[in-house]
Amino acid sequence: MANSKTIKVRLVKGLRGTQSRHRLSVKALGLNKLNDVRELKDSPSVRGLINQVYYLVQVEE
Repeated sequence: MANSKTIKVRLVKGLRGTQSRHRLSVKALGLNKLNDVRELKDSPSVRGLINQVYYLVQVEE
C-alpha cells in the first residue's frame, strides 16, 4: 500500500452549542469525549469531515 498515510485527530473542544450536523461529523470521525484521539487513514472523505469541524479538532500529520 503506497498511500497508507494516517493522521491523528484529537477532539479539543466540547460539542455543546454546535450544529447537529457538526456533532454527527465528529461522531463519524469516531470521537466521543474531549481529548479523544483516533488514528485515521488519510483520505478525501476524512479530510472533508475534518474541514467541516476544523474548530473542534486538532490534526497531527
